[in-house]
Amino acid sequence: MYKINITSRTLHFHVPAGTSRGVYTTRKSYYVTLSDTNQPGVVGVGECATLPDLSCDAMSDEQYEQRLHTFCEDFCRTGRIDIDAMRPYPSMLFGLETAKAQLDAKGSINLFNTSFGRGEEGITINGLVWMGSFDEMFQRLEAKLTAGFRCVKLKIGAIDFKKEIELIRHIRQTFTRDRVELRVDANGAFAPEEAMQRLEALAQYDIHSIEQPIRQHQWQEMARLCADSPLPIALDEELIGANDPAEKALLLDTIRPQYIILKPSLHGGMTGTREWITMAKERNIGSWITSALESNIGLNAIAQLTADIYGSNITTPQGLGTGQLFTDNIPMPLEIRRDQLWISD
Repeated sequence: MYKINITSRTLHFHVPAGTSRGVYTTRKSYYVTLSDTNQPGVVGVGECATLPDLSCDAMSDEQYEQRLHTFCEDFCRTGRIDIDAMRPYPSMLFGLETAKAQLDAKGSINLFNTSFGRGEEGITINGLVWMGSFDEMFQRLEAKLTAGFRCVKLKIGAIDFKKEIELIRHIRQTFTRDRVELRVDANGAFAPEEAMQRLEALAQYDIHSIEQPIRQHQWQEMARLCADSPLPIALDEELIGANDPAEKALLLDTIRPQYIILKPSLHGGMTGTREWITMAKERNIGSWITSALESNIGLNAIAQLTADIYGSNITTPQGLGTGQLFTDNIPMPLEIRRDQLWISD
């Protein structure tokens, strides 16, 4: 017999996290603690959290708690996760899937029995440089390079584009592509009519890829950019809300991106993430996985899922370096060693 307890917690950022949609200073998460009377003393914990103005299941706290309780009660009654009913609520699905996976793993954080989960190997990750002034971004970049990162992702779209190009030019004058792989994330900041010109400007500096150059739900414009861009394009926000497999296929076949980037709490939980990656592979579209500002509970689950999907010796840098963002994160044996995330001994 299953039992579930739901609690909430507000996390505080060390430094405000700036995106083109605004600045985050706190993050509220709900934690689903699952137990089974047949396994006394064993629990599984999953994290459910949305990003305002971004998640397809963002709603008021009262509505969110009510909906989450309903899904948890259904699970306890039936003993299974109703994937189809929960598709429109990816953050809740992700949390419940995580709790069930940990319970199935006898309470271990090694959810899928991988080399990463056993602490035998790390997962290569990118360093993330948040939006800010020119000086702030350059200082943050230098800190990431000093720490040993070989792939750095820059959030752009908040300051003047000429200033951002100046920063990227300065980076490339100092570090060649062989030394530092550069990714940029526009978070939909470019207007469609200016996007191609900006992509051409960025392409001069050996950029690996750009995430979401224009806002989502402009499929034809995005398809045109993906077909003609001198710079590989990765979809992120575009995937949010496309929860049905048929809609996913239509999106990928219409836009034909070079990459997709999956955040389980935004893109269909663990089940939806696996679906997206399988469908992308069938179309020769690359992918990687990132966290979405979760606490260490969610971050660990995403890392364990990443290791299970991609296997051993993951060389494509994943976006899993967010565990140090909060002043009051939940302690877990996650550790960054140079440019890799490890389960520490």
